[in-house]
Amino acid sequence: MTQSIHIRPATEADAAAVSEVYLTSRRAFLAYAPPADAGAAVRQWIATVLIPGGGVYVASRQAAIVGMLALSDDGAVRWIDQLYLHPDVVNQGIGTVLLQHALAILAPPIQLYTFQANLAARRFYERFGFQAIAYGDGSNNEERCPDVLLRAGD
Repeated sequence: MTQSIHIRPATEADAAAVSEVYLTSRRAFLAYAPPADAGAAVRQWIATVLIPGGGVYVASRQAAIVGMLALSDDGAVRWIDQLYLHPDVVNQGIGTVLLQHALAILAPPIQLYTFQANLAARRFYERFGFQAIAYGDGSNNEERCPDVLLRAGD
């Protein structure tokens, strides 16, 4: 199914679809860690901060946006800030395509945070060489959920 997936930079016109993927995925898979902000605030953040800031990519299939990826670089480390799929397309290789895109364009080391309870995400990233380097109690994230810092490419 991945052969019909197209990855491209997100545009302002994609904000509503990116927001839908992000919010739907979080509701389906991260119910224990609801976003700190309500849906309208998240939609505004995606439209006015995340996408205009650059480094956001969308995965589309048959013109429908089914995944999103946000990347950044703090000068010392490259980050995968967001990687979300619409729940209807999980386990179809689309997350792999998005992650491989990130790995192809980011110079190592690459880091990301996920929640400790998100075992599926942790296993997914570990398959690509990410390893846990720090555990947090949630005091440094908006959701206040224990997290884990993963790193690859040392």
